[in-house]
Amino acid sequence: MDPVMPISTKWLTRKLGRSDAVLASHKPMKLIVGLGNPGLKYARNRHNVGFMVLNQLARTEGTGFNRQRFNAQLAEVTLGRERVLLLKPQTYMNASGSAVGKLAAFYRVGRANVMVVYDDLDLPLGKLRLRANGSSGGHHGMESIINTLGGSDIPRLRVGIGRPDPKQDVGHVLGNFSEEEQSVLDDVLKRAEGALRVWVGEGIVKAMNLYNG
Repeated sequence: MDPVMPISTKWLTRKLGRSDAVLASHKPMKLIVGLGNPGLKYARNRHNVGFMVLNQLARTEGTGFNRQRFNAQLAEVTLGRERVLLLKPQTYMNASGSAVGKLAAFYRVGRANVMVVYDDLDLPLGKLRLRANGSSGGHHGMESIINTLGGSDIPRLRVGIGRPDPKQDVGHVLGNFSEEEQSVLDDVLKRAEGALRVWVGEGIVKAMNLYNG
């Protein structure tokens, strides 16, 4: 049985003025969360690669992020036979858990069915790494989600952005991908999309075996 979300669905129903019967009517689904900062100023930042991966998947599925709820942009897709909600928190990175927690509670999605996609300084550009659980590794967006959902057993897909100069980490993550990096970025976004599709249809172990390089 999936772990119970720490955010009360009763609180959410009161907030929305809806009944528990409405919540119970939602079909089971998976939640894929891309992490980034909102606004055009940050759109091409390395720190926003989580948003970029979800944009790639949404484009392939012929949809866009045309819904908003709980301070997040949403798109719904069907991958195989699975209903999947794509979520881009609009709270800024450090408070990502707020939107994720409310949506996971509203749709009654357990931690094992929440996949978080985000950037990783410790992986070279072009590398992917999937895990079923673990610490935040110092990533504040992931840390916020772990704290809000009440556990670290949350699947995650880390996308490498490299660390050219450890003394300038902030400038690096908030900098844009260069023209020279663009072809590598295009390739890794497609592979990340593939990894998410495998996770949805065949599980984290199969995705790890195919995409962890």
